[in-house]
Amino acid sequence: MRRIAGFMLIEVLIVLAIIAFLSAISIPSFMKFLAKSKRSEAYMTLRGLYLAEKSYQLEHGTYTAALMGKSNALGWKPSGSLLYTYGFPGSAGTNFVMGELKAPGSALKKAGVTSAGFVAAAAADIDGDGVIDLLTIDQDGKITIVVDDLAE
Repeated sequence: MRRIAGFMLIEVLIVLAIIAFLSAISIPSFMKFLAKSKRSEAYMTLRGLYLAEKSYQLEHGTYTAALMGKSNALGWKPSGSLLYTYGFPGSAGTNFVMGELKAPGSALKKAGVTSAGFVAAAAADIDGDGVIDLLTIDQDGKITIVVDDLAE
């Protein structure tokens, strides 16, 4: 009797079950890694907004909540496509720049400007769970995670 070489059906099914199990374990951590990489955009862009505010303050003696459009505006508009919404509460295009993840300007309510300083904000739902990730930067350059969308 001649034996045919190959895999039995049960062996193939066991291998497929192992692959499915490993995929089920690794996908959530991979998604969290992707969300953290999106947050790095916020750190860099907030730092650019901080530098623009500091330059404006040195020139005019005060801070401003107007990013674009008005005569007292920073003239700050980040380049490239953004995921987060950046700026201060107010109107789109003047006080904040809307990102691709479409966080509303109302999510920036922790941001503001006084004569003594400013707090600028970045907001986005980076993992799609409905919770807005909110980061702020103040006049001292301190970045704070106000609402952590990645917290368990």
